[in-house]
Order: sequence, then structure tokens, then C-alpha cells
Amino acid sequence: MPTQTSQALETFDNPNPERDYTVRIRIPEFTCLCPKTGQPDFATLYLEYVPDEKCVELKSLKLYIWSYRDHGAFHEAVTNQILNDLVAAVGPRFMRLTARFNIRGGLYTTVVAEHRGSDWVAAALER
Repeated sequence: MPTQTSQALETFDNPNPERDYTVRIRIPEFTCLCPKTGQPDFATLYLEYVPDEKCVELKSLKLYIWSYRDHGAFHEAVTNQILNDLVAAVGPRFMRLTARFNIRGGLYTTVVAEHRGSDWVAAALER
């Protein structure tokens, strides 16, 4: 039986909440639909975050990302929606989502959206 997509993001307790550390996840097979043409848009998503009390569980993240395969959205909207959903689920100190979309009509689009906790002061993040 094939795995079903899901909009549910599961979390687990941060094993080291006393320390700032960065989690980086590369998601190379993101797909959504162009709301104008209905054609598929492909992207690689780069998620990085500094967890607070929770971390995102990877299988649920994969199924959540897959749920966008048949969803029509502009690049800017879908990037911000994914970030909003992840922030709501995880409550990170810092989170950045970079969506690098494949070429379409001779143009590459990259959308970067960030969240910073109100009382979080960043140490230098390595790029």
C-alpha cells in the first residue's frame, strides 16, 4: 500500500534545549503546481533551524512536503506557507526556508523566508 501524504507535522522533544545548534535539511524533490498553467513546478528546499523545545520528525516532514504535489501555489506563497506551518509545529528560535525552483520560462526563482523568535539573539550562523 502506498504511503499517504499528510498535512500533519510531528515533533519530538529537543534532546539539547539548553544549547543553540543548527539543524539543516535538504529536500530535493519538492513539487507543486503553477496556479496559472497547472504545470508542475520543481524545487529543492533547504530548511535550517535552531530548535527550542521541539524538533521536526523527518518522516512526517516528508509526507507533509509530498502533500503539495497537487497543490496550486505561487512560489512566494508556498514557501511562506511551509515556513508558517513549520514554525507553528516546532516553535523554533530561528528558522529559514530557502526554495530554489527549477528554471521556468528561462527564469530561476529562489524564495527565502525567515522566522526569528522575539527574544532570540543569533550567534553567527555558518552559511
